[in-house]
Amino acid sequence: MNRSAVAHIPASQYAFARSEDTFTIRLRAAKGDLDLCTLFYGDRACPDSPVSFASIPMQRRYSDELFDFYEGTIQPCPRRICYFFRLEKGGEYVWYYADEFHEDMPDLVMEDGFVVEGRSEYYQYPYILRSEIVRAPEWFLNAVVYNIFPDSFADGKARLCGMGKELKAPHGTVSKSRLGGTIKGIMENLDYIQELGFTCLYLNPVFQAGEYHKYDIVDYFHVDPCMGTDEDFLELTEAVHNRGMRIIIDGVFNHCSWYFPPFDDVVKYGNTSAYADWFYDLCFPVKRPQEGEAPGYACFAYEPKMPKLNTAHPGVQEYFAEVGRYWIEKFHVDGWRLDVANEVDKDFWRSFRSAVRKANPEAVLIGEVWENAADWLKGDMFDSVMNYDFRKHCRDFFALEKTGADDFLWRMADMQLRYPFQVTAAQLNLLDSHDVARFLGLCGGDYDRWQAAFLYLCMAPGVPSVFYGDEKKVTGIRETEYRQGMPWDENHADSEDFVKTVLRIRRDWIAPADEWRAVYGGHDDRLVVFERYGAHTVRVIIHMGEAPADAERFMNGGQLLLLKGSVSHMLEKNGFAVLLMA
Repeated sequence: MNRSAVAHIPASQYAFARSEDTFTIRLRAAKGDLDLCTLFYGDRACPDSPVSFASIPMQRRYSDELFDFYEGTIQPCPRRICYFFRLEKGGEYVWYYADEFHEDMPDLVMEDGFVVEGRSEYYQYPYILRSEIVRAPEWFLNAVVYNIFPDSFADGKARLCGMGKELKAPHGTVSKSRLGGTIKGIMENLDYIQELGFTCLYLNPVFQAGEYHKYDIVDYFHVDPCMGTDEDFLELTEAVHNRGMRIIIDGVFNHCSWYFPPFDDVVKYGNTSAYADWFYDLCFPVKRPQEGEAPGYACFAYEPKMPKLNTAHPGVQEYFAEVGRYWIEKFHVDGWRLDVANEVDKDFWRSFRSAVRKANPEAVLIGEVWENAADWLKGDMFDSVMNYDFRKHCRDFFALEKTGADDFLWRMADMQLRYPFQVTAAQLNLLDSHDVARFLGLCGGDYDRWQAAFLYLCMAPGVPSVFYGDEKKVTGIRETEYRQGMPWDENHADSEDFVKTVLRIRRDWIAPADEWRAVYGGHDDRLVVFERYGAHTVRVIIHMGEAPADAERFMNGGQLLLLKGSVSHMLEKNGFAVLLMA
């Protein structure tokens, strides 16, 4: 037995409560090493002496290139849990607890026939507290998100003028647009979005700002005049809700515009300003630098027009907590996507979450964290993050064709193990966004590869997010290209119908609580087979190899829901099949 490969981490993604009476435990072992892994568990505070243990066999649920991951779920479970493992190989076994291997059960210290020591030798989960169970809003778990960059989308029904403008704005500033998209334009195309199958809008910033992208915010309490009015936005949220849909907006609180009134106050009054502590690394007197000059203050990504806010400051936290509450209460938005979330003070996010959840307990909070976001997903800050690692793995397999099917499934298995199950189910999965190249562009314009990736996006655990225009085959690698105007005049009925079909299959046959498992990943034939299973079992087969792949052995016994590129069950390149197995 390869003992060096065995690992378990208490109170982590390896041991977590799914609900008050359901607890999941995971253990890692070398790939193919164990014959059997058994979980023993008991009530760590039970009156029996010694503790009475029950046992369940753990299932090998996931594998990657090096390891197998075993999982067992206890339901119903004690509120106070102690547990340990028995690992078996070749007819021999060892006990594993306290991060050590033992030939025997823990030694018990007895006194007058009673055990006085021993319970602390086991792994522990002290108490399943209701307040510590991580749970995203149920509506969000079932959502399919359509991400709109407002300037680039529409200014009327199936229309975008494509012309920029400049308007005088409050606070003595100028507001710019590049392509002319408006709030009313979004509202006039809700039929189109809903008919595709989307249930939630995510809008990039709509607040008063200077540049067309609106990430340099001047006024956090009003809509940018190039996009419309506050009344337009309220009308939009009401129209969205009347359709049974939801709307999420983009919060930019790491930085602001250099014309944001508190920063303007610092420019005017220097270190005597009441806001002098609201910003990072100020050098007095504070000046707005000329072209080519280095700023005398910290800013976002070295962009002088976006000074960085000191989000650890109580005044800053109170101000933006009020912003978060205001848009929930006045405009009834259903949540926030939070920009550059990993550069913001964590207590800021706790304060923000508290304010938003008091205004609406079902509001969702999604952080922009590109890396492993476990620190932000413990129930006190965010419900979800933008899952850029998901995109990276899809990019390498579907678009760039750098990885094999086996490696792709290993990476996706690791995605399932990164967080507790219910946190994984809430991740905002994406193929592209306003910050990265269009996925179709990465595919070199190969729509077949995009289709295969979109199918995986919608069949995988998590909440799928689609950037506007992907369904119309928008491509582009550079910023002005991937933020191009919505091509309303182009007919892409084939792609739109495909999106509708896949989203309908997801809606009808897959639930957020459905588990994921890899069935087959071929390194040479680049054939991917995986399942989502719960009330139903849906099997997805995707082939990315050059030579036709024999998929018949995976297609027998299922009801065909979707098929592309099959000849007598031989899947050609970029072919796929979706089957209802049970």
